[in-house]
Amino acid sequence: MKLLSVARGACLALLILTLAPALSAQTEHSVARQWNEQMLEAITNDFARPVVHARNLYHISAAMYDAWSLATEKGRPCLMASTQAGYRLGIDHWKIPAYADPDTAAEEAISYAAYRMILHRYQRAPGYAGIVSRAEQLMQDLGYDPAYTGTDYQGGGPADLGNYIAQSIIAFGMQDGSNEVANHANRTYPAPFNSPLQFTNPFSIFAVLDPNRWQTLQFPGTIIDQSGQVIGNVLLPFLGAEWGDVTPFALKAEDRKTPVPGVHYGNSPIYHDPGPPPYFSRTDTQQLAYYRWGFELVLKWSSHLDPRDGVMWDISPGALGNFTGTYPTDYADYPDFYNVRDGGTYNATGHPVNPVTGQPYPPNIVPRGDYTRVLAEFWADGPASETPPGHWFSIFNTVLDHPLFERRIGGEGPELPALEYDVKAYLTLGGAMHDAAITAWSIKGAYDYARPITAIRYMAVNGQSSNPNGSNYSIFGLRFDPGLIEPITDFSELENNTTLALVKARGWIGPDAIANPETDVAGVGWINPTMWMPYQRPNFVTPNFAGYISGHSTFSSTAATVLEKLTGSPYFPGGVGEFVASKNSFLVFEEGPSVDVVLQWATYRDASDQTSLSRIWGGIHPPADDVPGRIIGMEVGEDAYDRATAIFAEDLTATQSPAQVENLRAYPNPARRGMAVTLAFSDENFRRQVRVYDVNGRVLQTLPAPGRTVGIPTDVLPGGLYFVRTLDGRAGGVFQVF
Repeated sequence: MKLLSVARGACLALLILTLAPALSAQTEHSVARQWNEQMLEAITNDFARPVVHARNLYHISAAMYDAWSLATEKGRPCLMASTQAGYRLGIDHWKIPAYADPDTAAEEAISYAAYRMILHRYQRAPGYAGIVSRAEQLMQDLGYDPAYTGTDYQGGGPADLGNYIAQSIIAFGMQDGSNEVANHANRTYPAPFNSPLQFTNPFSIFAVLDPNRWQTLQFPGTIIDQSGQVIGNVLLPFLGAEWGDVTPFALKAEDRKTPVPGVHYGNSPIYHDPGPPPYFSRTDTQQLAYYRWGFELVLKWSSHLDPRDGVMWDISPGALGNFTGTYPTDYADYPDFYNVRDGGTYNATGHPVNPVTGQPYPPNIVPRGDYTRVLAEFWADGPASETPPGHWFSIFNTVLDHPLFERRIGGEGPELPALEYDVKAYLTLGGAMHDAAITAWSIKGAYDYARPITAIRYMAVNGQSSNPNGSNYSIFGLRFDPGLIEPITDFSELENNTTLALVKARGWIGPDAIANPETDVAGVGWINPTMWMPYQRPNFVTPNFAGYISGHSTFSSTAATVLEKLTGSPYFPGGVGEFVASKNSFLVFEEGPSVDVVLQWATYRDASDQTSLSRIWGGIHPPADDVPGRIIGMEVGEDAYDRATAIFAEDLTATQSPAQVENLRAYPNPARRGMAVTLAFSDENFRRQVRVYDVNGRVLQTLPAPGRTVGIPTDVLPGGLYFVRTLDGRAGGVFQVF
């Protein structure tokens, strides 16, 4: 029996080929990893809101990193002690006690920060009760009291620090531009230009006023969103149309532009603006040609979704992936990038050998129709999913579990403790996913571009544009392509609703051909493209936001860039990553795949590129949505990694604190050898750690200062001059031993 949580289970079952079993017991994971898993589980129990979840992944990862940084006095906090878009996340970090065991303190602070934030951010989720129950259980398993809410980080313990961090970031989130107070609703974005598409009604397409503009869908019954949550019979608004207003992680001011009236929609900033997509034009034939070519490609690739068509593909890393060209930047060059008839892209014929084993990748031959259907479902994330940003966290967690993986930032330097590496890696990936969401959705809001279900149906009801002397001719119709789009010779050939049929297309027949998802396969046949359907569930169909640019392409390209840089290698550990979609149990809304399908990738970029193609086969994006997302994602990922590593390289002295260094009073001074020298701290600088240096700058002692004074033993110090300094550099002094 198929489970509604198949995609969540699928992602967690993602297997990286190993030479030994991967880690399995949760107790072997850092507390940061355990709370990240809680976060991913929370996403699967909420509505499908990729931008919201990307923001939560960033903010909760930042809370964990900041808790670690402040408790251990390593690195510089990301959000705490900083000003974000004019909002100050204040903390007197020099007043945080010097914990006797900083690592243990960090674990406690991380747990309270993550716990509080998860409970706050998912309080409106339909699965909130389960989210709370699981989070409370983890707190108890770790030995913490989930009911403790103290925030006195100066006089209390690590739990207070964690609660204070969560409280501060929650307050920041209430004014970060996401409109969290109104459940992230758009504020001033224009109402949809087109009326809702009643996609089961063939006549509804005639109500489209502009085939370039997005339209929401009107369902005949209950809507189930992309995470499998039941929404009801409602019209879904444009999700995240004003996300360009949200405070980013590493996006640069020079990459932000103000929308231009008449060119862009809405009033929110646009990041990495790629310019407009190809438009359906009644006056510009070249623009019309680009528009038609892209959406026709989606229709044509719909013909690849039948496992019984006899087409077999080798989907191993030795045959697919390793794109060696450059992504096209001109729509005129797209036909040289995409293989229109057979699917996939040119110049991506695989890797000659596995760089780890030195051996060729074994063939992996499956029906193309199984491969494409599994891709569409796996990367779409299906019901009960983590959505694209969370999906890449799941993939990364599996990478972390590989026995060959070493926790070195950038693949260099010493191997870090699991907790330190994990909080740094999660901050980097979380910040990058957040910036990818801001970027992609700022562009979506600015151009409000149509989805394939609108564009294909609109051109189909205009007829054909190939033969001016033939029947049903219109310059705005579809073009004939033998075997894929042809004139209708016999209406009995059509496998779907024949109403308004003017041409026929070879494509996925659609959900009406599936009576029982446990046993039925819709298959491919000649269809009426006026009633074309994406390869999606009939109660989901298409996401409720504009298409251009592809969020999946942007998220995935960003994530691949970050993982390449974080790990120091473009390759998955062991030279290959894989996921097994089991025969007749993985697909949700029809039976399949007909065989076990093992998705394989040599590199993170191969996986990212596969994600992009999956959205075309799934009927969600045309090529014009895809390529800009891939290109922009690489830049977003680079910037996120650079900012994260800059944070790691700095220390607490880089944050705002007392304006001048305090001169610590030392007594007796000078002191006879063997006498303790007492250092007295002011109200601003007590509870710090201090170091004792000789005149050559060598560290001789590191001492905790739990109160307003600390005694420095001198029995091991030879006569001479010594310097003392707090670890944060905010206080110092000098004393002499004789």
